[in-house]
Amino acid sequence: MEKLKLGVLGSGAGSNMQSIVDAIEAGELAAEIRLVLADVPDAKILDRARRHGIPCQYLDCAPWKTKLEGPAEDRCIQLLKDAGCDVVVLAGFMRIVKPKLLAAFPMRVLNIHPALLPAFPGVHSWTQALDYGCKVAGVTVHFVDAGTDSGPIIVQKCVPVLEDDTPETLHARIQVQEHLAFPEALRLLAAGRLSVEGRRVRIAPEVAS
Repeated sequence: MEKLKLGVLGSGAGSNMQSIVDAIEAGELAAEIRLVLADVPDAKILDRARRHGIPCQYLDCAPWKTKLEGPAEDRCIQLLKDAGCDVVVLAGFMRIVKPKLLAAFPMRVLNIHPALLPAFPGVHSWTQALDYGCKVAGVTVHFVDAGTDSGPIIVQKCVPVLEDDTPETLHARIQVQEHLAFPEALRLLAAGRLSVEGRRVRIAPEVAS
């Protein structure tokens, strides 16, 4: 099985990237992280990358506050290509990616969202679920398209919403499942088991070795 060559974009602590690194180092995921880019100069995801010897750098996305566009997008694509990345992972990247990046890596950009999409796209989705009175919340890994949290769904995992949950306790429970879901989705991709038909992602049966 050929290894996925991952480029990771992040903005914060990088716990989802850490779950991917852990799966790789445990021999559970056929992948290597070629480059980590962060749009925040002191983001902890950069510290995590350095501890594991992964090339990383700050990506200045000015003047935009909420999207990756213009010269920054061009530079991001070039850096990912130069590093040999063939899959882009959005691990807590708090910007909207635009069509040029998606065209450079067609159906090879993956995002994780802390809700059972299509319910509760956007920010603070666990608080939205709690306020709505949901009995179940969860996490979704999906291919990224031009919409907001609207791409074809690869993996979803559920968590119960407890009577005494706060946004913080529910989010913590969701994060446990996030750290399982992202490596799982990447394992399916690495194994060549994913195909996209319209909005549906089909998962081929595992072939016995």
